[in-house]
Amino acid sequence: MVAEVRGDYPNESAALRAVAQKLGIGSAETLRNWVKRDEIDSGQRPGTTTEEFAARKALKKENAEIRRANEILKAAASFFASMPLLETSTR
Repeated sequence: MVAEVRGDYPNESAALRAVAQKLGIGSAETLRNWVKRDEIDSGQRPGTTTEEFAARKALKKENAEIRRANEILKAAASFFASMPLLETSTR
C-alpha cells in the first residue's frame, strides 16, 4: 500500500503515517520497518533477507545442539576411560 500511495504525498513519512492510520497501526515506525523488510526481501535494498536470517538462526541452533552433544560424548568417553577393564577368564 505504501508503494502505491507514495506519490500522493510530499514524502515517504507522510505516506507511512497515512497508511498506518488507514490500517489502524499504532506507529508509522512499525510500518516503516515492514516496508524496509519487504524492500530487502525483494532485492530493492541491501541487507539480510528474512530467508537468510532464518537459515542463519537454524544453523546457530544446530551448531549449539552439536556442541552440547559433543560435550556429552566427551564426558561419556572420559567416564568409560576411567573405568577399570574387566578381566575375563578363559578356563
